Amino acid sequence: MYPAGATSVCCAVCSTVTSVPPPGTEMAQLVCGGCHTLLMYIRGATSVQCSCCHTVNLAMEANQVAHVSCGNCHMLLMYQYGARSVKCAVCNFVTSVGASPGAEQKPSS
Repeated sequence: MYPAGATSVCCAVCSTVTSVPPPGTEMAQLVCGGCHTLLMYIRGATSVQCSCCHTVNLAMEANQVAHVSCGNCHMLLMYQYGARSVKCAVCNFVTSVGASPGAEQKPSS
C-alpha cells in the first residue's frame, strides 16, 4: 500500500521504484512463474515483467484460462483454454487436460 496521492512506490523486496497508476485504473494480479512473487499490473496488459527476477509472464484474462490439479503433486495449475496438457512448475509432471482417469501422464525430463 502507498499513501493517497503518491506518484511512485518503492518495493520492499527489491527496492525498485514504480510509478503509481492514475486513480480508477483497474488492476489485476498474477504470481511470477520464475520466483513466485505476487505481481500487480494494469488489467489488459498482455505480459508483465517481474522486477525481482526479470521473468516475462504472460497475463491472460480470467475467461482465457482454466485450472487443473497436478497429477503428481496436486498443485493447482492454471493453463490456457485449448491446451491438451500442462507442465507443473513445481515437480515438472505433465498432466493431460480433460483426459479420463487413468490416462497416461508422465514426468517431464
